[in-house]
Amino acid sequence: MSGLIRLDSTWALDHIDAEEIDGEMREAALQFQLLVDRKGAGSEYTGWLDLPVDTPESVVARLEQVAATLREQSDVVVVCGVGGSYLGARAGVEFLEGVPSHLKTDSLPDILFAGNSLSSWQFRKLLDKLEGRRFSVVVISKSGTTLETAVAFHILRTELVRRFGTGEARKRIVAITDSQHGTLHDLARDEDLATFDLPRDVGGRYSVLTPVGLLPFAVAGLDIGSLLRGAAEQRAASLDSPPATNDALQYAVARRLLNASGKKIELLTSFEPCLHYVGEWWKQLFGESEGKDGKGVFPASAEFTTDLHSLGQFVQEGTRSLFETVVDVTAPAEVTFLCDADSPDGLAYLNGRNLSAMNHDARIGTLLAHHDGGVPVLQLTVPDVSESSFGAMVYFFEVACAVGGYMLGINPFDQPGVEAYKRNMFALLGKAGTEAEAVDIHSRLARHN
Repeated sequence: MSGLIRLDSTWALDHIDAEEIDGEMREAALQFQLLVDRKGAGSEYTGWLDLPVDTPESVVARLEQVAATLREQSDVVVVCGVGGSYLGARAGVEFLEGVPSHLKTDSLPDILFAGNSLSSWQFRKLLDKLEGRRFSVVVISKSGTTLETAVAFHILRTELVRRFGTGEARKRIVAITDSQHGTLHDLARDEDLATFDLPRDVGGRYSVLTPVGLLPFAVAGLDIGSLLRGAAEQRAASLDSPPATNDALQYAVARRLLNASGKKIELLTSFEPCLHYVGEWWKQLFGESEGKDGKGVFPASAEFTTDLHSLGQFVQEGTRSLFETVVDVTAPAEVTFLCDADSPDGLAYLNGRNLSAMNHDARIGTLLAHHDGGVPVLQLTVPDVSESSFGAMVYFFEVACAVGGYMLGINPFDQPGVEAYKRNMFALLGKAGTEAEAVDIHSRLARHN
């Protein structure tokens, strides 16, 4: 084994045809080489492969400089984006919340997220949180026309102007967008906003290691240099390790074989709540990359032990259509449980034990139960809660996802299916040029009433 992220597939081997493993590993190696050589489908969007080693130090320095300005002038920084322009950033900020900052400051702004829904109630609550507080906005959109983000940014920009005036408002907006074209690009140019480029060869869900993720991480006081170094170490492990010791390829192969055996759902679970939004980002990465041509594994996630009290029964004894991938990470802090010997709650047997030890035993007990119940279980081990581990985890999943997509015979870098709901939504909202679609939609809706 090599690299920061480790795979243990021994709990799933009784569901995998051992004779097929070697053949699938050879296929994975071929598809990975196709990926690295930029000869596969969607190769124009594989720039993420080299981000950990090709991101210039000058860009990192400017990210940290702009982040310092945002921290200095803000009590709150609102990150405005949706999908790949939001989930990776939130995953890193929440995974690393509470990790000691490398900065010599005790004062960091709150980071809130907007532009990821059209809920008026959600946005009203955000505006209430901003009342009376200095705030700035980081808006992330390649085109500038994604509806959820564009609407939220328009409202937030109007609020900035109302509160601080036009000139000051411009100093409180950072745009991460296309370097040459688009509504947001044009606005940033005309208003002389601080900007960072979204690489044209990196798709949204693979953009965590671009300014899309790096700027919010820097604002949060995280060490983005360490994060990139962790991703670079995982990159070296993926590119330099033979298939037999390449954990990312082995994960792709295990998923492929379990899917071929009839498992249609992958449940990503963890026993640390800090991984919640990692699961949300992971669901977009795999769902949007694999879900094409009637293929792919449906990605779902759960947070244990919490969800053992709601989903545990189904996982244990429900339809045998899923496999489980458990992400294990060591908690960075410890709490000791103390209890009197005659405590009436019957917890004396736990006296002196750490909560992390209890959590460990809960995880092992759950794995045993689920395995015995017929659920194949894959285990991924993340070394710790740190910037380098998060960078490694992002790169690990990206490689496994891309290779898995190629093994399915699909393009893992496009998302043609998401346009269907957008066409309907814009027609119903009355966007210019959608009149014919609107007539058709209303006719179809009438048949359902």
